Amino acid sequence: MKKTISILISALLAFTLASPAFASAAGENSLYLAVASDLHFNIPREQIEGSIDDEIYYYANRRAAMEDESGFIIDDFLRQCAENDLVDYVLISGDLADNGKSTPDEHYAVAEKLAKFEQETGKSVYVCNGNHDSGNNCETENETFREIYNDFGYGEALETMDGNLSYTVNLGEKYRLIVADSCNPNKSTEDGLDSSRVSWIVEQAGKAYKDGKYPLLMMHHNLLDHMPVQRVLSHNFIVQNHVSTADRLANAGIKVVLTGHEHGSDVISHTTLSGKTITDFSTSSLTMYPLSYRLMSFEDEKISYSSETIDSIDLEALTEACGGYSEEQLSLMSEGLNDYAKGFFKAGIKYRLWLSLTPEKLGVDEDSIIGPVVYTAVDRLLDILDAPLYGEGGVSELSAEYGIDLPETEYSDGWDLATELVAYHYAGNEPFALDSPEVTLLLYVADLIILDALSSVNDEVFLSAANKVASSFDTGEICKNFTKTVARNAGPVTAGEYLIVAIASPLLYGLAYDRDGLDDNNGEIDGYAVNNASANLAAKFGSFFSDVLLYFKLFLSYVIKALVG
Repeated sequence: MKKTISILISALLAFTLASPAFASAAGENSLYLAVASDLHFNIPREQIEGSIDDEIYYYANRRAAMEDESGFIIDDFLRQCAENDLVDYVLISGDLADNGKSTPDEHYAVAEKLAKFEQETGKSVYVCNGNHDSGNNCETENETFREIYNDFGYGEALETMDGNLSYTVNLGEKYRLIVADSCNPNKSTEDGLDSSRVSWIVEQAGKAYKDGKYPLLMMHHNLLDHMPVQRVLSHNFIVQNHVSTADRLANAGIKVVLTGHEHGSDVISHTTLSGKTITDFSTSSLTMYPLSYRLMSFEDEKISYSSETIDSIDLEALTEACGGYSEEQLSLMSEGLNDYAKGFFKAGIKYRLWLSLTPEKLGVDEDSIIGPVVYTAVDRLLDILDAPLYGEGGVSELSAEYGIDLPETEYSDGWDLATELVAYHYAGNEPFALDSPEVTLLLYVADLIILDALSSVNDEVFLSAANKVASSFDTGEICKNFTKTVARNAGPVTAGEYLIVAIASPLLYGLAYDRDGLDDNNGEIDGYAVNNASANLAAKFGSFFSDVLLYFKLFLSYVIKALVG
């Protein structure tokens, strides 16, 4: 008997620790959600195939998404939601099908999975459209999308907006979900959240409060920057006029917006000058590393959230649907699908970066006047990224020739480092400060690439004839020898380079280290019944001054390095 009680207590403790967002129930007016995004369902191929130079992940794709496995990942997500008695509703913020615009059958397959889930569990699923799902002059136009997913929001909508796929539904007794169509039906990825749609959202928020409901917003595109200057770096992933839009929505009383599209797990808040705060929960793609979704608990005083992952799928069903998997691949999936997905992700990101670094992708013809320069520089860059970081003939040996001492790390090559940093961004909670070995290594390798690639261009393009003459006197490459000599004696980093890093350091810091005060995967924010306008404003200005001080600290530290050498 004591053993049985001990096992029950241990199981209860394990569940509590594993699901912090759901540790406390708070009565009938609480709301519990499972939130997923960017399912990107693909009908699996009959057999996997690919051409990437990787022993295991040769079939990875440039999007780094597990396309053939996607349906089985969705199945396990729905299984977890079915088995979690606390989950009331499942919300999906767009891109349900990868080729949804051109292949309606993918949508029908997803809708069939969702319908089965609802029938077996009695839980409701609500969806919104993403940029992959529908559009004008496509096989799947907006009206077709609405018909396919009629049972997942549209059929029970309280209100809809003419001309797009926006709608509202109630979630329990105390909350109302506003689903906003943020897509441009005529463009590939750009948002379409114009002023009329924003006004409709504000109007619906007002109606929700009038009806005694708290309004939640769900849309595909991000509302806020989830990386430094996202508007510049990836403008198609964030809504237009995002600061003023965030002000309007927050002032309308919307505290939470659920988004996707960017495929990264990130939580960021914005506070208006009146002290109203809105928090954008961007959820990563379910079928791409880290294969995660959110659990969210809404109570009057607090909103808690946690991140859950998919770590296993029905491998027997997978191999019946899609052939070609090796015993090693299946064994690795069986040991832990999330680790397998990370390897797949890194191989796919490497492939994407490699494709983007070809002169053809850069729009440069080999026979053009700048062709030899670009081709030589790109070839040298790829040589350095492909080479092992350490050991004989590695990057560390080449770096030493330029006076650069690489920090010791566990990374195998430049690709390994670069893709690992990207993986951390997608998983959330980026842990790398500017003085971390990873960022230091990245900056040093970048400096090496600049020095070595530029000297290679000079030697092979501009000084090729002179080098041929010099080689007869065993002097080697003129520009490289000169660059290495200067670097060893004057230092591998010039004052100008330090100044550039000083100016860019806050941006680099923001990309490497998440310091906005909100945990991306497990945390808590104020609930809808809490009105802390003065505290919110104090936090807003405190954060602003903290960022200013950090900027000057980083800037001055690198300026001093530039001055003292």
